[in-house]
Amino acid sequence: MKCDSVTVKAFRRYYIVERELEVELVSRLRAGDSTAFDEIYAVFNRRLLNFLARMARNRSVAEDLLEETWLRLVSAGEDLRADTRLGPWLFTVARNLYVSYCRSRIRETAYTADLVFLWPCEMPKTPFDVASLSEFEERLEAAIADLPPTYREVILLVGVEQLRPVDAAEVCGISSESLRQRLKRARDLLSRSLAMQDSRELARR
Repeated sequence: MKCDSVTVKAFRRYYIVERELEVELVSRLRAGDSTAFDEIYAVFNRRLLNFLARMARNRSVAEDLLEETWLRLVSAGEDLRADTRLGPWLFTVARNLYVSYCRSRIRETAYTADLVFLWPCEMPKTPFDVASLSEFEERLEAAIADLPPTYREVILLVGVEQLRPVDAAEVCGISSESLRQRLKRARDLLSRSLAMQDSRELARR
């Protein structure tokens, strides 16, 4: 069955690819159907760019890594396994490219950059919503930036990109149980950081 534009738009909005469509897209990609690549690009491009920008703190670098990620898909498309899950595959490639980039620059710490972007979302509609969202984004950005690298990564993959924990574990190269423990710890640290920000704000009033 063919994927229509309405379905693709729905996937972009909710960041979820239904398994039936995913299998079809992989099948078409394996068969050399270029339109399958276009549909996958429409679903995942913004997500991958946001993820890489948060890690690299440099949009130019993120865009270069993103381009290489898509080139890897083009190169590997016809050799993908029929049961390939596109989200985990793409995020694994993007993450590995970023790690390689860090190593090539001889960085001692690969994941200590500040965030460039926060959650992708629609613009709020009222001045009050704008002010509230801006304040929350600033607090959340600071809290996430303070997370240790391994915890920040799982928050981004599960909390922002909404990968299933089992898929995020695959991206990170760890077991599902290790992912569960990291995610719990990350959420605890995030909550604690936000609470401390609230306390400091109250103390200043």
